[in-house]
Amino acid sequence: MSYWLSLQSIHFEHQGLNSQASYCKMSSPSKRRDMDVMKLMMSDHTVETINDGLAEFNVEFHGPKESPYEGGVWKVRVELPDAYPYKSPSIGFLNKIYHPNVDELSGSICLDVINQSWSPMFVFLPQLLLYPNPSDPLNGDAASLLLKDQQQYEKRVKEYCEKYAKRDKLENISDGSDVDISDEESTQSEDDNDDIAGHADP
Repeated sequence: MSYWLSLQSIHFEHQGLNSQASYCKMSSPSKRRDMDVMKLMMSDHTVETINDGLAEFNVEFHGPKESPYEGGVWKVRVELPDAYPYKSPSIGFLNKIYHPNVDELSGSICLDVINQSWSPMFVFLPQLLLYPNPSDPLNGDAASLLLKDQQQYEKRVKEYCEKYAKRDKLENISDGSDVDISDEESTQSEDDNDDIAGHADP
């Protein structure tokens, strides 16, 4: 009898462990999301949440030092899916930036670049500017110029920084809550306000 009870105990304990493991597995994406957002908030970046949640927010960050983006300030809109980190976030610039992997009109970042080089947000954003990937561009002009003439590319980057990425420019940018930041091509009219990116067609 005692042997049978021991087996039963082991069986139920095993079931309990499986249930706990399943629960942890189910809850881990939201815990990971919350942890990554909290780390981002504790970094040098400024975070503005949207709709009082952690799934959508804006991040304000500065261009990395000793790079052509130094001195620029950008605001990006971030949407974290329910399956994060197993599914990549959507990220889009709300003010313009000259970069091979960022669509100039919509501000969206190339999804392949996010998938290939994703790391915690406070690491990913500076690395995106430090290590552009011209072989997988959303801005063909920027990619071509980087490959052909790096000095001219850096000059163009600095021109965009002066024109679109200064502190006073950010004051005129919306919070991005009505913006589609998928990496599909935008058909935005050139007559729209060219100081603000992030207005892709739905």
